Amino acid sequence: MNRLPSLYLSHGAPTLPIDPSLPSAEFGALSAQLPRPESVLMLSAHWGTAQPVVSTSTAPETIHDFYGFPRQLYEIQYPAPGAPDVARRAAVLLGEHGILTDAQPHGLDHGAWVPMLLMFPEADIPVAQLSIQPHMDAAHHFRVGRALRSLKEDGVMVIGSGQITHNLRAADFSARPGDADPRVAEFTDWFEAKLAAHDIDALLDYRRQAPHAVLMHPTDEHLLPVFAALGAADDDYSLAIQSLGTYQRSLAMTNYVFGTA
Repeated sequence: MNRLPSLYLSHGAPTLPIDPSLPSAEFGALSAQLPRPESVLMLSAHWGTAQPVVSTSTAPETIHDFYGFPRQLYEIQYPAPGAPDVARRAAVLLGEHGILTDAQPHGLDHGAWVPMLLMFPEADIPVAQLSIQPHMDAAHHFRVGRALRSLKEDGVMVIGSGQITHNLRAADFSARPGDADPRVAEFTDWFEAKLAAHDIDALLDYRRQAPHAVLMHPTDEHLLPVFAALGAADDDYSLAIQSLGTYQRSLAMTNYVFGTA
């Protein structure tokens, strides 16, 4: 098997699978362009712990971790098998890099199952989750990704799932698609320029260097998974960008593929 890319996905609202106004088909189109993984290790913005925790569930439940949405959404199940061997291997690798890691059974939160459903709708690829640490910085998550890099050689796709901009207080839910705050593009343009330039130091210092960083991410749990995906990438990674637009004026959806040379 060819070595796999690592990914960062903007998973959007939980309604992505049922709202035709949102870019759901694009996730399937992206999946079709990528090599098929044997399994997935997912880092979602919606599972945060004090230290890394891997999920060893053999049949992870579909967690509906949201409230007030249409009943149809709560009826969706994503019955993918778990990947406990991948989880345990990830824990070993993290331990070898001095990162203390715990393990427990855990289901798939919507940051995990929504993009998995759209990319692999037959639910036939085993998936494990690894928690993020919302109170730790970008550099920590980059180190986590670096520790996991060898998983790609074993057919494991490391995917970070969050949102490239995420300020719900600044969102205007009556805004038309494409009616974006110009500061969103200023932030994403900076971020993507630094990704393309492989300027890791600037990216890890994004909260000081990127324009409008704190406005785009008052808290950065939705951006932290990108640093794990970036850490898992090759030093000379190729960058592919799938821009899906900006919604509710301030919520940009962009997916990044860190390919192998």
